[in-house]
Order: sequence, then structure tokens, then C-alpha cells
Amino acid sequence: MNTESNNPLQPGIMSNSLIQVLIDNYRQNHLSAINTALGIDDANSIWFDLPKLKNFIAKIEEEAAKVNPSASDEDLGIRFYYASYPKTENWDIMASHPVPQEYAEKHTLVLIPTIKKTDESGVAYHSDFNTLQADGGDNRAIGLSTARSAAYKHSEDDGTVGENSGILIPPAPPMGTSY
Repeated sequence: MNTESNNPLQPGIMSNSLIQVLIDNYRQNHLSAINTALGIDDANSIWFDLPKLKNFIAKIEEEAAKVNPSASDEDLGIRFYYASYPKTENWDIMASHPVPQEYAEKHTLVLIPTIKKTDESGVAYHSDFNTLQADGGDNRAIGLSTARSAAYKHSEDDGTVGENSGILIPPAPPMGTSY
């Protein structure tokens, strides 16, 4: 079976067979282990609507201009952090970021903007950023997410932009999913 991208020189293009292999690998290994170890039916995908993603990207560009007005599109990115919702008994942490309690213990993603920086030896790297913090350098960044990590302690003045725009599957029905 050919599992190579249709054209690896064209970003955003992948073969269906490669996509299926990667998803099957996750479901047969990681998802199966998680479901068995935790005794849950964990999510296997997350859906974000396009307007929320476009608004998030626009917010990244706006905030990056505050950090570095000369930053180009090539200097910006989004880091996807794997995360999970808290257990039901700890659900009160979700009060400021309401999502259905049926998401308890399931996988999610937290999307964090990055900006290219260079260390003192000239090595370039991508750094999480958030200009909404008073010092502008706090690594807790603007977040488009379906959850805040249970380990993250929310304070009223944290200034982090966040969205609860993801829909987990399951618990949502898999209608429309192809893989």
C-alpha cells in the first residue's frame, strides 16, 4: 500500500491511504491503550469551525505585531498541545470555560500561537507567546482550545484569550467523519 503524500512538495495535500494509516495507528495503539487503562470511550477527533480558526489566526497576527511589528507570516505558527479534560469530580475548574461535562477525562487540543525567536547563539526557534500578560513574556499564550488543562490554575486576571469551539467525537456522533 502506498502511504506517501500525493505530492510532498505541496503542503496541505496528503494521500487518503496515508491519512488512514496514521489514524488507524493512533486508534489501534494509543486510543486503545487509553480506553483500556482509563476505562473510558475517549475522543478520537476534534472539530473546529472555520470562522473561529480564521478569527484565531487574525488574533495571532494582531498580537504578534505587538511583540514584533516586523514579524512575517513565516515567523508565526500554532503549536498544538495534547490535553485532557479534568475528571467529573474536578469539573469546577471548567466554570469559566463551559463545555459539556460528558467531555470529562477525554482528549482535547489547546492551540497556542508561536513566534520565531533567535537565541544568543543565533539558533532560531518557535516560542509560545502572549502579549495579553502584563509582562508580555508569559509562556501561557492566547489559546483556542476545547479545554484548559486541569493542571492550569485559572485566575481572574490571567488575560489569556481562549475559545471553546471544539466538538469532541465521541461524545458527539461521528456523522460526517471519513476516517
